[in-house]
Amino acid sequence: MKVTGVVCGVRVEAVEDPLMREIRRLDKLVDELARGRPIDKVLRS
Repeated sequence: MKVTGVVCGVRVEAVEDPLMREIRRLDKLVDELARGRPIDKVLRS
């Protein structure tokens, strides 16, 4: 999954712990979907 950006002031790509990075990515995914963006654009497919 190639989700990038900032969640809660932390850049997703900068998180070193793999589990926390996945949690941040899922959080970002949920935020973008809640705003009404299509899932294709969020996942950058």
